[in-house]
Amino acid sequence: MLKKPLLSPKLKSALSWILWTLVFQFVLINISAAIYAYRISRVYDDGGYWGQNAQGNVFSKTWYLFRGPRFGKTFLYDQPTFPYDTVQFKTSNGINIDAWYSLTDSAQSKGTVILFHGARSNKGMVIPEASEFRTQGYNILMVDFRSCGNSGGHVTTMGHSEAEEVKLAFDFIKQKGEKNIFCWGRSMGAVAIARAISKNEINPKAVILERPYRSLKTFLHARARNYKMPESAQGSFAFLLTFWVGVERGFNGFSQQTTSYVKDIRCPVLMQWGKKDDEVLEFETTAIFAAIPGGKKKLVVYENGGNESLLNNDPGLWRGEVEGFFKR
Repeated sequence: MLKKPLLSPKLKSALSWILWTLVFQFVLINISAAIYAYRISRVYDDGGYWGQNAQGNVFSKTWYLFRGPRFGKTFLYDQPTFPYDTVQFKTSNGINIDAWYSLTDSAQSKGTVILFHGARSNKGMVIPEASEFRTQGYNILMVDFRSCGNSGGHVTTMGHSEAEEVKLAFDFIKQKGEKNIFCWGRSMGAVAIARAISKNEINPKAVILERPYRSLKTFLHARARNYKMPESAQGSFAFLLTFWVGVERGFNGFSQQTTSYVKDIRCPVLMQWGKKDDEVLEFETTAIFAAIPGGKKKLVVYENGGNESLLNNDPGLWRGEVEGFFKR
């Protein structure tokens, strides 16, 4: 007697259709993530656009979202009002790195502060902080990361490869015989400083880290929020973006953890963050601060600070904390 099939032909057909649909969706999502990863880690000389500004019908909006954002290079529009010299370094793969070097007007320098800007920015956007450090009696060196400002290149790794620029700048000042070298960084600049200390073994006198993100994944998660992706999809897409950025740019994206880098910091640390920051969240800030070893550290929270220059947000608080930190 013939046995009755466990699954009817109709049910088999339906399950097969569902399986192939899931496979197609998985492939499609990964293709989209790979495109996003390529776009978000590259800059173009001819300008850019943002995914959340898509216009038109639902099909054009979907295609706009699928192909990802396009970022234009951040060109310099601001110049320091104080005297400076332009200096250049070269990375191991031949990229020219542009920087501004300026001596303080004070009778005697207290040291040199090297400043590193954030993602999608340039050294012109940290002129206010540089001016403050000069006024306080420090020489300054302001650096354009690769693919930013006047530096060469068209690829960014959100702090991973940019740690090389931190090392180059640090060695430039060290070769001048400077003993008191301080590093200040915002967002990606803060992450690159932490990575350079951990992986490139630089030893600054002290560091100021403003708004560092916890990991490449949380950085990309913030981008997903900014692109107005559905909240339910943000975490998964950030995971895929982290994977594909690493694959396309030649490193393990999941290993880019600021909480891991800061464990190797042995100098005093001033960390600053704004409570209204919608890109770097509170849990990231507390995790990074907790991972910094030793007791020579301080976290300053700006109650009204957001995704911005904390100096511009509260000049009095910023000056007081920075001056006090250097004195200690």
